[in-house]
Amino acid sequence: MTWTTRPRSDLGPLRAIRAGDGPPLVLLHGVGLRAEAWGAQIDAFAQTHQVIAPDMPGHGDSPRLILTPKLDAYVDALATALPGGCRIAGHSMGAMIALRLAERHPDKVTGVAAICAIYRRSAQAAKAVQARAAALDATTAPDPSATLARWFPDLDAPEAQACAGWLTGGDPAGYKAAYTVFAHENGPSDAALAALAVPALFLTGADDPNSTPEMSRAMAALAPQGTASAVSDAAHMLPMTHPDATNAALRRWLALCTGA
Repeated sequence: MTWTTRPRSDLGPLRAIRAGDGPPLVLLHGVGLRAEAWGAQIDAFAQTHQVIAPDMPGHGDSPRLILTPKLDAYVDALATALPGGCRIAGHSMGAMIALRLAERHPDKVTGVAAICAIYRRSAQAAKAVQARAAALDATTAPDPSATLARWFPDLDAPEAQACAGWLTGGDPAGYKAAYTVFAHENGPSDAALAALAVPALFLTGADDPNSTPEMSRAMAALAPQGTASAVSDAAHMLPMTHPDATNAALRRWLALCTGA
């Protein structure tokens, strides 16, 4: 698959790719990426859903909106612009946003899918990710080599090359703001998970060292309608590297959502 740039339209203060008709399915990307990272899912689900894939603030075509980074600022940028009855799927930091949207705006969410989400990082992992965030200077493009090495076994693969371009071609200040939020969050609270009143999918790659299958299982165990799954031979970027398995898991989740 190729990840070519797609047309955008306004989504409140943000910009978003839109495709298809039907129940709204919102796809939220991770730090340093852009809506095109969901290309395989946009193409698959536009056949049955109104797909809305925003660029998060400071990413893609969306402007920076935040001076003091807080997760709720990213949530608020989306919440007022989304229709009711949304199925929300997020990857990595997008999963953080999706889960917080479901917590704070349950009237808008009929299902949530958290892909490669973090939950209760170890002290060592938290120290490492916070050090990476602190090293960003907000003015120069990050060196993507270490990030890409964590994400992809084959750095020459089209998906790795696409991510390299997004990481180096984006807004450095927007990247630092988002990465700082990501680094200092530790996943949803147990109370928020226990209060989820909608179908909740927790999906990750079996080989993801930072968003582990154990994290997904722990979150699913707390959510009343939670299910957990791990894709074999996949790591952190499974929506791009393993689209068929990702889409199959999302279809099973969507079938459980009201009016899917």
